[in-house]
Amino acid sequence: MSSDRFLQDAISPWMKKDGENSDIVLSSRIRLARNLKDYTFPLLASTEESYAVANYVSEVLQTDDHSVFGAIEHLKMDEMKTNDKRILVEKHLISPHLAERSKYGTVLLSEDESMSIMINEEDHLRIQCLFPGFELEQALHAASSVDDWIEEHVTYAFDEKHGYLTSCPTNVGTGIRASVMMHLPALAITKQLGRILPAINQLGLVVRGIYGEGSEALGNLFQISNQMTLGKSEQDIVNDLQDVAGQLIRQERGAREALMENSSLKLEDRVKRSYGILAYSRIIESKEATRRLSDVRLGIDLGFIENVSGKILNELTILTQPGFLQHYANSVLTPEQRDERRATLIRERLNMEEEKPAD
Repeated sequence: MSSDRFLQDAISPWMKKDGENSDIVLSSRIRLARNLKDYTFPLLASTEESYAVANYVSEVLQTDDHSVFGAIEHLKMDEMKTNDKRILVEKHLISPHLAERSKYGTVLLSEDESMSIMINEEDHLRIQCLFPGFELEQALHAASSVDDWIEEHVTYAFDEKHGYLTSCPTNVGTGIRASVMMHLPALAITKQLGRILPAINQLGLVVRGIYGEGSEALGNLFQISNQMTLGKSEQDIVNDLQDVAGQLIRQERGAREALMENSSLKLEDRVKRSYGILAYSRIIESKEATRRLSDVRLGIDLGFIENVSGKILNELTILTQPGFLQHYANSVLTPEQRDERRATLIRERLNMEEEKPAD
């Protein structure tokens, strides 16, 4: 099937909805790692075995639409262009690992892109459900529903003592990764993150950048997730993350209030300088763009900038990544060309916001 409709818009349909505390928590995600009984795990499987798994899972799931997510689109990595796969990574619909396993990787996507099932990633199946805002419980319910739906058709590798068996020992047990993507600019400005983030790690959680393991935390965006899955129930893992994320939300709100009370003019100057740079720059690198976009999003949330949607951070953070820039240019771009096109795209997008009629 065609992948075109998944490549056109930086914001997935589910991202256009509002969720709880969405000014700080951009998204909530539940990911489940599963393997099939009697099949070699992907890291050791031959090409033939990997193809057999992909064909088997795709075939059995094509016969039955999910009751909530409806029809599922099947995209094979070996039928996609390199840059198209890169765009799916930038939209968080697939992992970099799956994109690189192009010979036998497959992804099943729901129409609104809130659900994806990666086949032959590190495990046979990686089930992912994404929700806007602080909606971990809803994401868990959706992922569990997909998990049950799949288990009606296949038999999982499961051990009574250890739980679900996975390629990585840290996923053995429930196989769950619960995560939230948080925008924490005020805690960064007030230099409190250096104290807070190490404390989070000591609680058994891990803090990463926007694209997960190995990625840099840019634009004050942080992905916070559980580290271990063995010895706790799925609900306990989600509850632990909810508690920590809830504390971070309160601390970020407190930091914003303190900045408004003690440094309002300085903060407004910072925000509007960043807006001016984004609105008029002809060349801008990725790191600076994400930093400036973070300032602008904070300015929108605090009322310093009007007539601009708060979702602009979500959209432009993805839209200005290399895959999307090259997609819209319809050519391979050098880093210098990407910096120029990134600046142009941001200017045009901000102008579109300013020209919108007032409600």
